[in-house]
Amino acid sequence: MFIKDYATLMAKYNLWQNENLLTATDTLTDAERQKDRGSFFGSIQNTFSHIFWGDQIWLSRFAGTTAPSGGIAESLALAEDWPAYRSARKTFDQRILQWANEVSPDWFEGDLKWYSGAIGRDITKPKNMLVVQLFNHQTHHRGQIHAMLTAAGAKPDDTDVPFMPESYLNM
Repeated sequence: MFIKDYATLMAKYNLWQNENLLTATDTLTDAERQKDRGSFFGSIQNTFSHIFWGDQIWLSRFAGTTAPSGGIAESLALAEDWPAYRSARKTFDQRILQWANEVSPDWFEGDLKWYSGAIGRDITKPKNMLVVQLFNHQTHHRGQIHAMLTAAGAKPDDTDVPFMPESYLNM
């Protein structure tokens, strides 16, 4: 599989899984969604917020979109208004898919340079590795959300790539 094909597949998967987990999350009360459950970012809501922040950071580096202000500590504030977050998340997931569909296969060649606030220095890494990082970061933290949802009694649907509905595969 070529990296562009991977990016497109994972952008579709991202859309599907965010909708899956957000739908399950919507069965919880606000208090349950915001409850500290001992995960790295504490709550389900905070973890969603952090994923959204990370997605915006990476896409700003890849496509020149607007990056959120602040660092990892501030990444937890993007979902404070849950209905607004739900809408922004859906719109941004479409933006990730649009990027994956439109990016030239040649873009994946070479390196990307950026300043990492997380480690306080300039970084240079291969673009194809960083695209994997974008989607791996999402999947990692969505796994945490899935575990928290399950512990809270919510029931997300399937998460396996081969079970992705055709409606997402055909996007």
